[in-house]
Amino acid sequence: MTTVRREAFGRMSPEEGGGEVEKFVLQSDSVRVEILSFGCIITTLETKDRDGQFSDVVLGFDTLEGYTRKHPFFGAVVGRVANRIANGRFTLDGKEYQLFLNNGPNSLHGGAKGFDKVLWSPQVLPNGVRFFRLSPDGEEGYPGDLKVWVTYTLSGRELAINYQAQTSKTTPISLTNHAYFNLAGQGSRDVYDHEISIEADSYLPVDDTKIPTGEVAAVQGTGFDLRQPVELGKHLQKFHLDGFDHNFCLHQGQDRRLVARVFHPPTGRTMEVHTTQPGIQFYTGNNLDGSLKGKGAATYPKHSAFCLETQNWPDAVNKPHFPNVLLHPGEEYNHTTWLVFNTA
Repeated sequence: MTTVRREAFGRMSPEEGGGEVEKFVLQSDSVRVEILSFGCIITTLETKDRDGQFSDVVLGFDTLEGYTRKHPFFGAVVGRVANRIANGRFTLDGKEYQLFLNNGPNSLHGGAKGFDKVLWSPQVLPNGVRFFRLSPDGEEGYPGDLKVWVTYTLSGRELAINYQAQTSKTTPISLTNHAYFNLAGQGSRDVYDHEISIEADSYLPVDDTKIPTGEVAAVQGTGFDLRQPVELGKHLQKFHLDGFDHNFCLHQGQDRRLVARVFHPPTGRTMEVHTTQPGIQFYTGNNLDGSLKGKGAATYPKHSAFCLETQNWPDAVNKPHFPNVLLHPGEEYNHTTWLVFNTA
């Protein structure tokens, strides 16, 4: 049985466009998740350890102000296009589109005001909540009126996130949720004692601005081979890695498949990621620097969380040999990601 509750969370200032922000609390026997109508943000996700104790395992803020100010996309749905587009530029049907550059020379996670910084219209479901918004033609430089639905449903230990979209003009689209996890509990110092595996035979090497070079490289014999579980801290040391911020290439297909698993031995918490998406960005919070004051006055230093963002491959709109990222009128974009929480 899942219960769904809605309550007020805060009000946006007139400069931010005004409007009431609501919080939706989804609760089952083993998982409790709180989601905002602002940015479809997951603010809290509590799961049990092996002793049955609940802890909040996602980074975030106690108040709306934390989320309306600049932050690293904690818990938010990002789009129209998650990840980076080189030089914020692409060409469609002979026309060049220029996006806002918000990540060095590139456009990241939808631009200056992406899906993470807007109010969505909520609809309560028996076991979850569905959010809708219309992204107008030309928003952040993207073509077409884009209707978007993001649906969160909780069933036992499983949180499903479904993304659907329809467009009036051909447009690139790649949606994901940008939750930062620490299975020891948010506010814990690092994720070095987490064991991670990712079901991917290849990954995308990147240039110094984090744009894929175009090569699809085998993980075999490299620090990117995560097909067997590795303890994160030891693995980073062994391969002299500063952290991960890379797309892992998943087996293609529309079916649900298990793509990643994280285990935290001290608490017994496990998290599985299942998806229909062609890629997963593994990010180890390399840019966190302890400067943000999070929930319960916690600070979030480097490597204090990880992200597993299911999505299309970065810069796919400029790389014809990457999976198709274009949505055409009359088609439907429809992807689902499932997060399954357990103990071992």
